[in-house]
Amino acid sequence: MLELVIDQRRRRIGTFEVGRVLPGAKRRMVGPFVFFDHLGPIDFPRGLAREADVRPHPHIGLATVTYLFRGQIVHRDSVGSEQAIEPGEMNWMIAGAGITHSERFEKARAEGDSVHGIQAWVALPTEDEETSPAFIHYGREVLPLWSERAVSTRLLAGEAFGARSPVRTLSPLFYLHWTLGSGARVALPDRHAERAAYVAAGRVRCGAYSYGVGQLLVFSPGEAVLTAEEPAQVLALGGENLGERYLEWNFVSSSRERIEQAKRDWRAGRFAMPRNDSEERIPLPQDAGDSGNSGDSGDPARAAQPL
Repeated sequence: MLELVIDQRRRRIGTFEVGRVLPGAKRRMVGPFVFFDHLGPIDFPRGLAREADVRPHPHIGLATVTYLFRGQIVHRDSVGSEQAIEPGEMNWMIAGAGITHSERFEKARAEGDSVHGIQAWVALPTEDEETSPAFIHYGREVLPLWSERAVSTRLLAGEAFGARSPVRTLSPLFYLHWTLGSGARVALPDRHAERAAYVAAGRVRCGAYSYGVGQLLVFSPGEAVLTAEEPAQVLALGGENLGERYLEWNFVSSSRERIEQAKRDWRAGRFAMPRNDSEERIPLPQDAGDSGNSGDSGDPARAAQPL
C-alpha cells in the first residue's frame, strides 16, 4: 500500500535546476537508493557555455547511476573512462574508495540538444564501501526489455519479474523504467520491503488519487499498483536496507570520520583527476565561498547527517 508521497524540490546545479527527490525530510533512503535527481526536460542551445557542465568532483562510498530519456551527456573519470551516454543506456560508476568525474554537454555545445534524465546514487554495503573504483557502460541492447499490453519494461539494474540485468550491483535491488500507454496497469515487484515509483512524465493513479511529474510514491509491504491516466514514464526502484549512512556534499559513508577524511583529501588535492579533464574542479562548497556549481551533489555545505 502507499505509505508516503514525496514531491521534488528545485535545486540549482550550476546554470540549471534539477528536481531533487531523495534524500527528503520524511524519507532519506529507499532500499540502498540515497539520492535521486530529475534533470529536465531542458533545451540547451548550440554553443552552450562550458559553465553549464558539471566540472570534475569526487565521490566515495556509493555508485552513481545515470539514465537518460532524451539527449546526451559525456562522462569522464579518474579511472580513465570517457563515455557518452544516450537514451536507454546505463552509466554505472562505483566510487568505492574514491573517484572523480565530470559530466559535459558536448552534443549540446556542438549542435544543441534536449536533455531529460535521472541521476541516482546507490549506497554500497559496508564491506564494499572501500572497494576499488570502477566505471561500466551498458548499452541499451544488453538491458532486458519486454512489452505487454501497453506496458514496455526496461530492467536497468538488479532483478525483477524473473529477469536479471547485467549491471554489476553489490546489494539486492531493482531499478526499472516503465513506458506506459493510457490505461496501462502495473504492479511493483514485491521481493523487497522498501519500494518506490517516480513519475517522470504523464500521470498515474494509485488507489483513489492521481499523481504527476515530480512525485515519488513510497510503498510499504503489500500491493503496489499503478494505472496510467495518460501516457507516462515511470521509474520503479527498491531493494535491501543497508543501514545508516551519512551524506555530505558528494560523499556517502557509514562512517562520519570517513567523510571528514574525504573532505581533507579533496582540499589537499589527493584525489586523482579525470583523464583529459583536469584543468578545473569544484571546490568543497564551504571552500568556494558560495553554494554555486556544486556538482551532482547533495545539498551543498551541509553537515554530514545520517540517512
